[in-house]
Amino acid sequence: MASMARGAKRRHAVISKKMLILFSASLSCVVVLVIFSLFRFHSPKPPISISISRVVFDGPPKIAFLFLVRRNLPLDFLWDAFFQNGDVSRFSIYVHSAPGFVLDESTTRSQLFYGRQISNSIQVLWGESSMIQAERLLLAAALEDHANQRFVLLSDSCVPLYNFSYVYNYLMVSPRSFVDSFLDAKEGRYNPKMSTKIPREKWRKGSQWITVVRKHAEVIVDDDVIFSVFKKYCKRRPPIDTSKGKLNLKLQKQHNCIPDEHYVQTLLAMHDLEGELERRTLTYTLWNQSTTKMENKGWHPITFGYSNASPQRIKEIKGINHVYYETEYRIEWCHTNSTSVPCFLFARKFSQGAAMRLLSQEVVNHFEVSALLATPT
Repeated sequence: MASMARGAKRRHAVISKKMLILFSASLSCVVVLVIFSLFRFHSPKPPISISISRVVFDGPPKIAFLFLVRRNLPLDFLWDAFFQNGDVSRFSIYVHSAPGFVLDESTTRSQLFYGRQISNSIQVLWGESSMIQAERLLLAAALEDHANQRFVLLSDSCVPLYNFSYVYNYLMVSPRSFVDSFLDAKEGRYNPKMSTKIPREKWRKGSQWITVVRKHAEVIVDDDVIFSVFKKYCKRRPPIDTSKGKLNLKLQKQHNCIPDEHYVQTLLAMHDLEGELERRTLTYTLWNQSTTKMENKGWHPITFGYSNASPQRIKEIKGINHVYYETEYRIEWCHTNSTSVPCFLFARKFSQGAAMRLLSQEVVNHFEVSALLATPT
């Protein structure tokens, strides 16, 4: 009987020990679940995900020149002369052209552009979100090279106003991005349907032609939220079609939003990064403001030809030292690190004849005109 009692006691002790272990395990699970629930429902969640790379690179920092073009580069001969003045270890070239277009000896005069087109290009339409998507694709391609520290967006009609060394030093001495950005108070481009993601006070307008530091380039590429809002709500108004009668009047009351004039500016404002910007573009554009019937025809950039790309005209552009923003009553004096500098490093829109004249003036580099003979058309 005594042995049976001792056996029963041992069994009871084992059962009690197992029950204690099970209870402790259950209690631990409950605590973990409570902590997880608190973290899940009470931790702040950022509205936009950003992944800033911290990779350290060796060698000199580079400028990535990003060309957003229709097909080829009609002013490639001028840019070739510009890059010849620079060290190849200090610049990169990326081109977004029509899908399938290849830059080679049959399509460009400059070997520097051979194979520089990105492989995932898309069909781009003016005034559509495809324009800003193409910009994002260029930035994404350039970000793969960690030596690229400045990113300059250019069109196929842009020209440099200085030689490479001047442009390089101008950009590298400043830790800021150059993004033309101002309050869009007068035009009806903001769509109230954006308000859940983009508050009205963060809506900005400015030039498409930006120069950004690597941190800001990554913000643009990483963005999904603001870009999705633009794709859905920022669309240009359809052209006037009198054949549609009253329907045409209704269509013309729609918001007329041009994505590439708002996206980067608004995105950086949403991230409270305007304090890290020089809020001006580095690309000069002369706008035709003589239009009288703005409902039928908007302002458009004037194209410089051979005759109006004179040394005096170029000197005037290079002498501009401030920009006035009417909607903010703001004068933006052009500085880098508190040093007064010319406002513009580039200009548009320039014809081939105008670009030839810049070469003859040796604006970007010494150049022999005969070098253009027997080259691709």
